[in-house]
This record gives sequence, structure tokens and C-alpha cells, in this order.
Amino acid sequence: MKVLVINCGSSSLKYQVLDMTNEILQAKGLVERIGMEGSVITHEKIGMDKFKLVTPMENHRDAIGHVLDAIIDEDHGVVKDMSEIGAVGHRVVHAGEKYAESVVIDDSVLAALEECVDLAPLHNPPNLLGIAACRELMPDTPMVAVFDTAFHQTMPPESYIYAIPYEYYEKYGIRRYGFHGTSHKYVAERASDILNVNINDLKIITCHLGNGASVSAIKRGVCMDTSMGFTPLEGLVMGTRCGDIDPAIVTYIREKEGLAQGEANEILNKKSGVLGISGVSSDFRDLEAAAAEGNERALLAIKVFAHKVRSYIGAYIAEMNGVDAIVFTAGVGENDISMRDIICNDMGNLGIKLDLVKNKVRGKEMIISRDDSKVKIILIPTNEELMIARDTYRLCKVNI
Repeated sequence: MKVLVINCGSSSLKYQVLDMTNEILQAKGLVERIGMEGSVITHEKIGMDKFKLVTPMENHRDAIGHVLDAIIDEDHGVVKDMSEIGAVGHRVVHAGEKYAESVVIDDSVLAALEECVDLAPLHNPPNLLGIAACRELMPDTPMVAVFDTAFHQTMPPESYIYAIPYEYYEKYGIRRYGFHGTSHKYVAERASDILNVNINDLKIITCHLGNGASVSAIKRGVCMDTSMGFTPLEGLVMGTRCGDIDPAIVTYIREKEGLAQGEANEILNKKSGVLGISGVSSDFRDLEAAAAEGNERALLAIKVFAHKVRSYIGAYIAEMNGVDAIVFTAGVGENDISMRDIICNDMGNLGIKLDLVKNKVRGKEMIISRDDSKVKIILIPTNEELMIARDTYRLCKVNI
């Protein structure tokens, strides 16, 4: 059975085709500038060169149409016709408290997701547009929604309830939801496989570190806590997001700067984080280059980011009464050798000992802790698309 995975943004769309008989990636691509001048699709059949097509795409339906054309193309496609696609898996950012696992999409699911738009106004609408386009163009193909928030629904109330009037939770659903759940789940399961230990016997801290970043505490295979909150703004310092701050800062800045409605939110989401501290970039490669040249604010941004990750690791060790493995994943976690070193440095009393030689690796599954480290430190490249495909296959294969 072949599964098409769709991940829609507001003006972009990523996709993959996987043969789930052996979980082999067959094709992948990216559509950019949907609804703008210069719309382009970049498609790659695995084992062949990429090709690009610049063509008008007014909306997500047009974009999905070009994706389907690409995967059945005589030269670059991977199926003869769309009947070979057994199901479509859609990444959906927010399901609120409605779904704790992936679900086959029907009209009732779509209605429930529409109710969650207020919780993710930048993400859920394009996700829903992608679903609508696929349902129109592939009306007989089953589809599954896989949610960023679902994995974190196992958190106990003490982890997700905020200390504000309880009525706001009851009326508006204001609570910690967490994000990157598909990634956290994938790398936790891979860590179990790598260690050859049943996940039900493990305490794992997963560190999804990229431009957006979060840490999760996973005990016996379920999420006990996570750093992102009601929105992805809470938690770690990130590329352009501030992470945890004193809430009074928002009002204070608005009054001092005379900010209009929404401007403070723009600053905290898009002009803060390591970009705001350094004044250089939100890209950690740029920060490290600047720090190497003596830029003190770039170095400070790196240290602040690492400090926050270490703080969450320590908190989650306390929360779970220990940890067996710490996993690094995503762009920074997988590729930034020096950042992993800074985060793990001087944590020997907690049983965390990084092997500096083994750590000199990027983007490869590997245990990078010292042999005498009580806690295993593991680098695992994330694969959210494979997780989406797995859930889609699991839920749809009985109907194929």
C-alpha cells in the first residue's frame, strides 16, 4: 500500500509518497508561493534528479493538483494512476482536547477541527485547505489526520493546567497542549529500538531542537510533560520566539513602546529568541560563526538557549524520578555538535556524560554518550512523515 503524506502551510506544501509494504520513501517534494507570483513545485523521485516547474497556483487545490500530476508523471512519477495511492495522511497542528490519537477524516472530524481554528489560527486553516483539496480531487481515497498535539494528551492535569482562573480553561480551553508531538513520539520509539529495551520500561527526555524547539518527558511510552504550551511560544528560547518570560513584560513593553494591538505578539513570536538576543540571526550556524569572530551577543544567545534546554532536562529528571535516555533531534539537535556539547557539559552528577569523539557526527542515528554514562545520550534524526504514514497505513489498511 502506498501512502501520500501532505503537510500544508499557508503558502507552501510539503509532500512524500511512501510504500508502506517496506516503509520505503519513493518521492518527495515542495510547493512554494501558493497564491503568489512565481508559484513553483520542486519534485524528486528518489534516485533521480529533482525537477522544478514554475506555474501559477492560485490556491491549495491548484497546488494539490500539481502534486498529483507529479507523482503520476511518466518520467518522474511513482504510480501509474491515483488508484495506487491507498490513503492520504495529513499533518494537522491542533486538535485541542478532541483527539488523543490520529483519526480517519470524515465530516464530523472536519467540524471538530474547524472548532480548533482559534487555537491555531496560522496553522489549522491551511491544514484544512489541504484536506479539502485532496477530498475534492481524490474523493474515494481514505484520509487520516495526524495531530501535533495528540501525543501530549496523556499529560496529567498538573502538567497542563495553568494557574489562572479555572473558568478560562472550561470556557476557552486555555491549557498546555504541546506541539512537535509526532516527532517526540517517533524518536522515543526509535530510542527504545536502538537500546533494545521495551519503551514501557524507559524514562526518556526528547529534545526537538530547531528554529522551533521543545522538550518532552516520556515515561513508559507516554508524555508526562512538554515545554510548549497553549501555543508554540512557550517553553525554550527558539529562533525567533521568546519562550518562557514573565507575562507582565508584555503589558510593560506595550505601554513603553506604544504598541498597537497585535504588535507585541509579533515581537515575541518573530523578533525575539536568539535573533532578538544576538541581533544577528535566528540560524544557529550564523550565531556560531559570529561568536567565533568575537560577537558577544551571539555567544550570549547560544548560552541562553543551552541554559534553557538544560533547565528543562533537569526539571524532567526530577519529575520522572530519573531518566534512562536523552534524545537529540531536529535541525539543531541533529547537526549542531557544539550545542549538544554545551547542553550536556558538566552534568556528570546526573549520570549524563557525553563522549566528545562520538558526538562529532551529524544527522545519523548514534549513541553519543560515554560507555560509563548512566544515561544514554542518543542522536536520532526525526521522521515525522514516516510517523504520519504509519498511522495512516494502520488506520486504513483494513479497508484496502
